[in-house]
Amino acid sequence: MRREHGSVVPVLLDGDVPAWLVLGYRELHQVTGDPVLFSRDSELWSQWPSIPDDWPMLPMIGRRQPSILYTVGERHRERAAMIGNALEAVDPFELRGHAERFADELIDTICTKGGADIIGDYATLLPVRVLATLYGFSDEQGPGLVTALNDMINGRENAIAGQQHLGSAMAELIALRKAEPAEDVVSRMLADPGGFTDEEITQDLMVMMAAGHQPTADWIGNSLRLMLTDDRFAASLFGGRHSVAEAMNEVLWEDTPTQNVAGRWASRDTQLGGRRVRAGDLLLLGLQGANNDPQVRTHGSEFTGGNSAHFSFGHGEHRCPFPAQEVAEVVARTGIEVVLDRLPDIDLAVPADTLERRPSPWLRGLTALPVNFTPTPSVGGSL
Repeated sequence: MRREHGSVVPVLLDGDVPAWLVLGYRELHQVTGDPVLFSRDSELWSQWPSIPDDWPMLPMIGRRQPSILYTVGERHRERAAMIGNALEAVDPFELRGHAERFADELIDTICTKGGADIIGDYATLLPVRVLATLYGFSDEQGPGLVTALNDMINGRENAIAGQQHLGSAMAELIALRKAEPAEDVVSRMLADPGGFTDEEITQDLMVMMAAGHQPTADWIGNSLRLMLTDDRFAASLFGGRHSVAEAMNEVLWEDTPTQNVAGRWASRDTQLGGRRVRAGDLLLLGLQGANNDPQVRTHGSEFTGGNSAHFSFGHGEHRCPFPAQEVAEVVARTGIEVVLDRLPDIDLAVPADTLERRPSPWLRGLTALPVNFTPTPSVGGSL
């Protein structure tokens, strides 16, 4: 696509809806770094008159949604600060403790069997349990939230029911914490002096949980796939941890969970990557395309897989808040380390070239990661 069309590519979404896919590193830096010219305000979109009510991409490209995703200007900065402050106050030792506890409980359910699907049996179950605890949910509510969120994200037949369950659970937790504040994320968001409504906080909590769950699960799965299939990481599978962070960083460059993001809207006519972009045009952020831009991935360049100059968490004022990145990294790294500690001889159960990815243009993750290992006793605890 880059060779044929360059760094900014005309694409068609479902229903032949036109958009631009930004693949160039420098072009993506320009788009995400200029929130005035390339706005997050979806009301600017020139295609709204032709978008049907049942358009399948409406959950990804919403209109008049009250979440932080579609606020702009000072209000966006205030909401981002509220979220960042609430997450920054999370104790890192408690966070790792929660991640280890849930990871051990999940491993307990498979360790005696000698084989498992690390995606379905582990990675897609771990992040949401940790996030739910940070929010202030009880352990008993955790499994229901896992099911609801996975149904909602994966578009299953009960996706709407999952969304409704998640929304009602958030509303109930907010009501509880307004009456009984505690040391948790929800209580800190409610105490913020910004004067946010319950609806705004509910929407932001749902966005945070969805954005923090599936990409983190895919980060775990993609990193373990790399470590199980690449000889460079073999030592880490036999008692060493030094390469876990290296594998995780390489995944963010080469196999990032969030491949593409929708989007930004041009506030006026402009030029981008040699293309004439019109006011109201939609731009999709090609995060993986930018990471692989050969113009910045040359030998000896500062833009290489050895650093964190990737776009996997976005860029600019609408990027993933830094405290949220830290939470995701702790959960993912802990999840991987617990697997290596508890299942030290873990090995891929199928040929590497038979592993399949989910058919999604947005998130890149495995449908399954079958593994074998020597059965080991559980350490106790239950889900």
